[in-house]
Amino acid sequence: MKIKIDNDLVEFVPDGELETKQLSALWDTIVDCVKFNKKLVPVGEFIPGTTEQARFAIED
Repeated sequence: MKIKIDNDLVEFVPDGELETKQLSALWDTIVDCVKFNKKLVPVGEFIPGTTEQARFAIED
């Protein structure tokens, strides 16, 4: 997965079919065209070289 940051805009670019399906599932979970969209909120910390992943909770 490639991540591009341009000021306040973040783009996720999937590398392959599995990541495309996963990104689509995330999109469907967060985006609600009828009501309100959800937010990704950081959980814990991400320290490059120390932690292996960045975690986010999905919030209403």
